[in-house]
Amino acid sequence: MDISVQELTKVDKEIKISASREDLAPNFEKAYKKYQGQIQMPGFRPGKTPLGLIKKRFGKEIELDEINSYVQEVYEKQIVPEYEPIGETEMTDMKWEDDQLEVVFKVGVKPEFELAEIEKVKVDKMVHDVTDEEVKEEIERSLERQGNWEEVKTGVIKEDHRVTVDAVTIDEEGNPIEGETDEDQKLDLRQEGAKEFKETLLGKKVGDKVKMGLGEESEDDRFELHVKKIEKMAKAELNDEFAKQQSNGEAKNVDEFSGYIKSKMQEYYDQSSNDMFRQDAIDALTDAHDIEVPDVLKKQVLNSYVEYAKQQSGGELPAGFNAEEYKEKMDEQAAREAKWAFISQKLQEKFEDIEIKPEDIDEYIGIEAARYGATTEQLKSYYAQNPSLLENMRTSIRENKVFDKLAEVVKINELSKEDYRKKREEKNKKAEKVEEKAKKK
Repeated sequence: MDISVQELTKVDKEIKISASREDLAPNFEKAYKKYQGQIQMPGFRPGKTPLGLIKKRFGKEIELDEINSYVQEVYEKQIVPEYEPIGETEMTDMKWEDDQLEVVFKVGVKPEFELAEIEKVKVDKMVHDVTDEEVKEEIERSLERQGNWEEVKTGVIKEDHRVTVDAVTIDEEGNPIEGETDEDQKLDLRQEGAKEFKETLLGKKVGDKVKMGLGEESEDDRFELHVKKIEKMAKAELNDEFAKQQSNGEAKNVDEFSGYIKSKMQEYYDQSSNDMFRQDAIDALTDAHDIEVPDVLKKQVLNSYVEYAKQQSGGELPAGFNAEEYKEKMDEQAAREAKWAFISQKLQEKFEDIEIKPEDIDEYIGIEAARYGATTEQLKSYYAQNPSLLENMRTSIRENKVFDKLAEVVKINELSKEDYRKKREEKNKKAEKVEEKAKKK
């Protein structure tokens, strides 16, 4: 038996196992004797069927089973310890011809790299203190969510109205197109998306019919809007009872309700800031490292994306979903995700004081229990019965600690909510342009 290795890249290897019948003979003979004791054939006592007959009748199947077992054993006992493959190893070829076995694996290996100077890496972080004006706006939204739309019986359409219309598609001459009418369409004129409708409908009243177009000149979609109903929002009343109800009893009156809303909003912004810091830290650190990603690992990540899309659609991919095109689109993201896995592991080694303590596990379980509406004891029992989930929990805790340490070490560029949003939008626009150029190529 021989094992040969060809380096495809620094992190991708092709490993070939070559073996002859002579190498496999002991395995074959052992298998034949095992089956001799199990196979019963007419005219022979149990366990006494001649080996020659067994080889003639079942030899091909028995030997193929043994070849598969042999390959698996060689892979696990010789290839894995020697090369420590990562990702899902691919068997690219397997031949058993003329008493010669040849099996080819494509494996990935961990890339060798040094951590960049983390202290010099700059990471954006949104910092925002909730203002009284924002609290006031949120309370107004709460009052509206609990309010009702009331019909305006007389008068004309105003900017704060909701209008119900039948939208009749018309041709260039203004004639209705049969079968193309959207009935009872509700248009909230306060929303940005209804801006063009608002310009057309302001000042109109129930029973009016008005023509309009949407689009670019000759490409317009033409409609005739039939106004059927006008409504105005009647917000709920802000009183102590409303405050108690909306805060689940945490606020006893209107004044306390403002404080309650402010604290909840601040919690939201702080959590959002932390979540976005994590992603920005990942982006900054992956950009700071030039790491080759094993092809098999990237494929594994891409396959997980497709599997997730399948789960999101109830177990089957949506009609018309092109898995290969989707993988091509997600290729860069998969590579970055794989790069981050290597960087995260290095960071865990760098931050030697990272250790998981019992109180870390208790805190994690407490948060998860609150999220799923279970008791901590129920969740502890569940984790105890599922070792893989327990290891996932420990991985999550370690990653949380890595980000806590990064927040202390990297250069943090604090940005206001508005500046952070603008910078994120610019970044997304650049990414879209890069993607468009890649498609053209």
